[in-house]
Amino acid sequence: MKIGIYGGTFNPIHLGHLHILREFIRRLSLDRVLLIPTHVPPHKQAQALAGGEDRVAMCALAAKEIGSVPIEVSRLELQREGKSYTADTLEALKAEFPEDELFLLMGEDMFLTIHQWYRPETIFALAAICGSPRSGDGLQKLLRQKDFLEQTYGARCFVENIPYFLASSTEIRERAAGGKALSGLVPKSVEEYIHTHGLYRAEKGKGHEHDLQTI
Repeated sequence: MKIGIYGGTFNPIHLGHLHILREFIRRLSLDRVLLIPTHVPPHKQAQALAGGEDRVAMCALAAKEIGSVPIEVSRLELQREGKSYTADTLEALKAEFPEDELFLLMGEDMFLTIHQWYRPETIFALAAICGSPRSGDGLQKLLRQKDFLEQTYGARCFVENIPYFLASSTEIRERAAGGKALSGLVPKSVEEYIHTHGLYRAEKGKGHEHDLQTI
């Protein structure tokens, strides 16, 4: 079985995430996907981070929009103390699914820096690395990085030229803070959840948990 691993803060999960996920599922013929909201990302600070259970709930709602393969929302990183490292996560997943192929799904920025992550050799040994562009010259950058990772680390890489869906978590949080509509940015069910629970309002989302280095 081919399992896609798609991690991030998902703060919140939006239509851009769903677009890239649908395309990876189709292009890589994935059989199943694990969505993994991260706890504390080691490579950046998340702004106005919603609580872990809120992000799990929004991911579960968004996952219903994709019916092509089973999608499970995993609490693996939220249950772990300390920072969320992809190498640790992949070791846990490989122990749970020893006979399955793991495909680590990510955007341009992550793909271009993954060799600088914690224990990159472990990551490359346990999963295929799958990237898609997010800029005009991103595809060429990704292809050069693919050659570098394969030649230097023996990594197994896939670069998919997925058209970029413009959606910004920062813009969504800013709109939510003002009680504005989020249509065209997040699934309707996620929009309703954000407004119903008052997420990202000025008094909300601060001091909570802090994408899988996370991816």
